[in-house]
Amino acid sequence: MFRNARLACVLLLCLSFSAVAKEPLAVHVADQQAKPEPGKALVLFMRPSSVGFAVASSVYDAPDEDTRFIGVVRSKQKVAYQAEPGVHRFMVIAENADFMDATLEAGKTYYVLIQPRMGMWKARFSLFPVHNHADPGDTLQSPDFPKWNAKTELVATSPAGLAWYEENKASVAEKKADYLAKWNRMLASDRAELVLHPHDGVVSDAASAGMAAAVAPATATPEAPASDVAPADTTAAPAPESAAPATGT
Repeated sequence: MFRNARLACVLLLCLSFSAVAKEPLAVHVADQQAKPEPGKALVLFMRPSSVGFAVASSVYDAPDEDTRFIGVVRSKQKVAYQAEPGVHRFMVIAENADFMDATLEAGKTYYVLIQPRMGMWKARFSLFPVHNHADPGDTLQSPDFPKWNAKTELVATSPAGLAWYEENKASVAEKKADYLAKWNRMLASDRAELVLHPHDGVVSDAASAGMAAAVAPATATPEAPASDVAPADTTAAPAPESAAPATGT
């Protein structure tokens, strides 16, 4: 019975999303060189992969007590979030929900990869921090970083995107609660890899240049995760999903 109820919720989300999919959930931003506003930290959520291109992901600032909709991100897109300095838990939703912890400093730009993988119904997504150090992996010093930055178009949430979230807020909250319980059961050592540290940010000039070589590796000792942390749209008409649009939530 529980499974049937969840499936019904997914179908309702899809129908709801189809209703607003006639209007774009995100629009092109004229100034593609985003910078942090005074007193804020800028977080860029990038989705350079074309895997699961027909499904959109939605991202959120999602501490335990609240959820703030950031936007819907499709393949080859990125969205900028002007965040308050301090501790955050970010969330991505499609078929699943996944989380990532972050501690941010004002005046810096941070990068997060939205990475797809195949799920039971459609694509699933996870968030991975782009670190500022010389070790192998997803780092600012990686030769792939300039490619990720260059191939993703900066977009902003449209009125249709905001309307979609208001219509599906309850479903998003349900999915968040479901997957957060699983996230909290993860080993602390596993969650520690999914943390964006203060020193992972770069000053806006270096960030906007998009040159990994210009970013000096950080030497600060990595900090412990700030909190327990770690959706989908189509090119023409994204399809949502339980607690997350199949194109954005």
